[in-house]
Amino acid sequence: MNSSILIESFAEFAKFKNIDRPTMMRILEDVFRTMIRKKWSTDENFDIILNVEKGDLEIWRNREIVDDNSEDIWDHDKISLTDARKIEPDFEVGEEVSEEVKLEDFGRRAVLTARQTLIQRIKDMEKELLFQKYKDLVGEIISGEVYQVWNREVLLLDQEENELLIPKGEQIPKDRYRKGDVVRAVVQRVEIVNGNPKIILSRTSPAFLERLFENEVPEIFDGLIAIKKIVREPGERAKVAVESFDDRIDPVGACVGMKGSRIHSIVRELENENIDVINYTENLELYIQRALSPAKITSMKIDEESGRVSVFLKPDQVSLAIGKGGQNIKLASRLVDMEIDVFRESESYEEDISLEEFTDEIEDWVIAELRRIGLDTAKSVLAVSKEDLLRRTELEEETIEDVLSILREELEEEDNQ
Repeated sequence: MNSSILIESFAEFAKFKNIDRPTMMRILEDVFRTMIRKKWSTDENFDIILNVEKGDLEIWRNREIVDDNSEDIWDHDKISLTDARKIEPDFEVGEEVSEEVKLEDFGRRAVLTARQTLIQRIKDMEKELLFQKYKDLVGEIISGEVYQVWNREVLLLDQEENELLIPKGEQIPKDRYRKGDVVRAVVQRVEIVNGNPKIILSRTSPAFLERLFENEVPEIFDGLIAIKKIVREPGERAKVAVESFDDRIDPVGACVGMKGSRIHSIVRELENENIDVINYTENLELYIQRALSPAKITSMKIDEESGRVSVFLKPDQVSLAIGKGGQNIKLASRLVDMEIDVFRESESYEEDISLEEFTDEIEDWVIAELRRIGLDTAKSVLAVSKEDLLRRTELEEETIEDVLSILREELEEEDNQ
């Protein structure tokens, strides 16, 4: 095999594998220098000239001419005068001789080894490029065509026919795959297994839902609305806390869209996963109320040290707070990073008095402030300590004392009747 055939076949293979010219030149030179080192132990005094387009290869061995009796005659960069004059009769001591080395001089086996090495280097380079490409895409949505379906994972192919895997644990339980289907998923992670890149996709990751929202809601993509947190029970229910950086934009309305137009496409992609979009707030009590939606909380007690919160609800709201299979309360707990305990109000609350009945004695704005933290009856207010009311509302201590006094008197009169 001559040099032109070797280089041309390698260049064609490299081009097919999308390897750029500088990389291809570097690989070729590295392989030829390895061949030189195997034959002469060093490549320091060799020049390699490559022309990939023409398939030309020139290897030149450079040595200084020394006297036949010189002690340096055996150095790798020295040549005796006698040997030099075999190349060119008029050479003299001290001159430099450049001798061309033909590929055939390395032997047939060395050339075949070089060819295999070149192909292997390209394959290794291809694996490295694939690894880096998908490592940079971690957290991004990509599409792939279903190629094979197994019990424990699904094999997809991307546009360049690279293999992508969706393990069982990263599939939405309701997903059904058929060969040829185009599937969207987020790149979860990239690993090297037995020297080969393994690309793992996920449809259950919160990142997948976040990217879907970015694709459907321009305000999120543009940074006007931020997704603060996402919690999911894939294929069943999700809660998404969003915050607007523009007072003119309602973050929940923007995410849902006109008549649900924006969120419907996301729900379809996630096999009809029920998505609750919640307006994020730093007011913990209000955030917990919103997280437990659609249930309406009567009152709550928060223990930030233990990370637990006790919420009290009317009997007809308890099942709403817990949700199907406990999904609602489980997701709400994860969303607010606290353990939520649900308590049913005692039956005596059935005979409670709405705060709306006290408008003659308590100002409307005071009632509105109490309702803001989920207290809408006399007993629900009295169940909360004065200290908690001071902390959770914007009311002054004197106002709270007046309200508590009015409510106690009214309930005592009710009890005496």
